[in-house]
Amino acid sequence: MSAVLEHRSATEQNVLFRVVNRVAIVTLNRPAALNALSHEMVHDLTAIVERCRNDGDIVALVLRGAGAKAFCAGGDVRSLYETRRRNDNSWEQFFVDEYRLDYALHTFPKPVVALLDGITMGGGMGLGQAARLRIVTERTKIAMPETRIGFLPDVGATRFLSVMPVEVELYVGLTGVSLTGAEALQFGLADACVPSEWLETFEERLLRIATADASADDLTQALRTVFEPPCNIVPHASLSMFMPWIVRHFDRGAAIERIVATLRQDMEREHPREVRQWLQTTYDAMTSHSPTMLYVTRDALLRGRQMTLAECFRMELGIVSRAIEDGDFSEGVRAHLVDKDRKPRWAPATLSAVRPERVRQFLASPWRPSAHPLADLGAQAVLAS
Repeated sequence: MSAVLEHRSATEQNVLFRVVNRVAIVTLNRPAALNALSHEMVHDLTAIVERCRNDGDIVALVLRGAGAKAFCAGGDVRSLYETRRRNDNSWEQFFVDEYRLDYALHTFPKPVVALLDGITMGGGMGLGQAARLRIVTERTKIAMPETRIGFLPDVGATRFLSVMPVEVELYVGLTGVSLTGAEALQFGLADACVPSEWLETFEERLLRIATADASADDLTQALRTVFEPPCNIVPHASLSMFMPWIVRHFDRGAAIERIVATLRQDMEREHPREVRQWLQTTYDAMTSHSPTMLYVTRDALLRGRQMTLAECFRMELGIVSRAIEDGDFSEGVRAHLVDKDRKPRWAPATLSAVRPERVRQFLASPWRPSAHPLADLGAQAVLAS
């Protein structure tokens, strides 16, 4: 582990580390910022993950967030915005390091548990979806809302969102809608939905399981008994009632303009109040988020369904680079997080003005394959096969 992390006082550390019954408990400790990831936190987490990988006395890893509001609300987007404004290119290294951390967790040889209690968005999803056991609660709010700020669902989302039916993936990825814990469980983004109060005492139960000489599968099952109540009831997922409309409007063959057009047509018909509200909210998202990034995100999500995780990270880094260098990212952050006028001036401003060649430019890598900052990602898996 880094010397910096070890010599900071507990009150100053943004990442806390302790071991209970041979299980490492790693806490994102920035509750005032909803545990948003800074570059320093990414470095600290990377050091911890490597320590846990190489330490034979550590058999599993638990990721959690400090406080009751969030597991992790994402990356520190405002800091990235300020970095870009100073023409400081260190923002790119943040994404390279973050994606490497996420990939390391996805390929971690020991069981990883993520307690996705509270707000879990963006970079938080990158960490959480890498876990073998993903625990959500009644307080969970899961989302990838990046198109709202001129960005795309990244941190491996073009791969991990593909566990959902394609129509749901497009709906979630394009609109940035928040999912409850129950909905995350229904659509494959969680493995168990438990009462948040059950997680308050998990360390007591952790002390009672056998962690010596257990296989990874046996240990994962034992960990499930720690985090899942014996009489767990699967909660109701309200998104289920909108599935006919999600399937109708977010067909994989429908271009963005077509999705918007069918939503507008459906809004003119008679529907129950809940459906009218869903149609209006969905239409508002599809007509207020970055037009360019809606097109780019749709194509990236569809491509990601046919790609490996490493390939998805490489594709996402290229898109991120375009979005920050000459895309809508800075304007989206300005409008929603800095000036907060909620009136982003997208370029172009309308869906009809987005040219196909512009979309292709975003999806084309800025680097030669051998020069890509993540060129080596997944190389060990290829050699092993």
